[in-house]
Amino acid sequence: MTNDKEATDDVAALPAALDLGHDVVALTEQLINIESVSDFETPIADAVEAALTRLPHLSVHRDGDSIIARTGLGRSERIILAGHLDTVPLPTTPGSRGTVPATWEKGEDGEDVLYGRGTTDMKGGVAVQLALAAALTEPNRDVTYVFYDHEEVEGHKSGLGRLYRNNPELLGGDFAILLEPTDGTVEGGCNGTIRFRVTTRGKAAHSARAWMGENAIHGMADVLTRLAVYRPVTVNVDGLAFRESLNAVKVSGGIAGNVIPDHCEAEINYRFAPDKDPDGAEEYIRALLPGYELERTDAAAGARPGLNHPAAAAFVETVGQVPKPKYGWTDVARFSAAGVPAVNFGPGDALLAHSDDEHVSANAIRACYGSLYEWLTAQQ
Repeated sequence: MTNDKEATDDVAALPAALDLGHDVVALTEQLINIESVSDFETPIADAVEAALTRLPHLSVHRDGDSIIARTGLGRSERIILAGHLDTVPLPTTPGSRGTVPATWEKGEDGEDVLYGRGTTDMKGGVAVQLALAAALTEPNRDVTYVFYDHEEVEGHKSGLGRLYRNNPELLGGDFAILLEPTDGTVEGGCNGTIRFRVTTRGKAAHSARAWMGENAIHGMADVLTRLAVYRPVTVNVDGLAFRESLNAVKVSGGIAGNVIPDHCEAEINYRFAPDKDPDGAEEYIRALLPGYELERTDAAAGARPGLNHPAAAAFVETVGQVPKPKYGWTDVARFSAAGVPAVNFGPGDALLAHSDDEHVSANAIRACYGSLYEWLTAQQ
């Protein structure tokens, strides 16, 4: 016999029930209300897995808090639709609307707007994936739906990276779409990113007798000046103009208010166009800062636009807007590195991601769903 407390505990242990047959906007709200800050994705992964396993036309595989669901119709092409389940931490500013649970407001034009953590980055996109997974029992192309954990943290934790290590055979495809927010426009490829630690060295001395030492912070002035006057270049890659950027993002040095510092470090970040690989980007920075002590601390290759594939061209035609480049790094780079051309396409404004008033319009979510549904059901 089960007592009331045990029954309550059993109910609490069940995953949240997601209604994949409901409106995609309502599904977005359901997902937002399952808090899923990085490292705590299990509840939302449980809910997604439970919903997908109820769909008989899909085979479902789970690895940690990542889920892959696939059709097996024997189509001539396979498309990947991918999105991450985690969010950045909830805002701490009192009165912030980009939190959990989600809330609704009317926009200036009377449009319904959904506020909450993950509305743009990227539970609107995940809702579109799930709704399509339920609706498309006979798509014109085979589809692999990928939902993964740990995107908003260090790259070595990436759920997508883990899936590629553990289950690469499940991630094969001809073309991939990552449903990151792009305001409903196809954004091809992405810039790469690389970071360096620049070190200047001096000689410590009492600040009252500064001439006895050599100030390492002052020695960093030339580096910072070179970065300040640097003008970012724009590189055309496969028809898209990728704007680069180079900045100092952190400076540290000194041990006390009366000591001439003998050591100073600056961290610099270079966002480079996908015509270069990380080694080429490093060569470029070393030529810009010759003679300085440079240590490469992190790097991730970018991705070429991926628009040359016939499936990509058909999708761009369906969306009906001129593609743009993706300036930030996204996981399209992981697909590209595996030989799968990939683009970004999702609801919401990327500039609102991680903000205290993160939000997305209901119309943007429905439009994203509509474009993908039309493309995956059109006669070929």
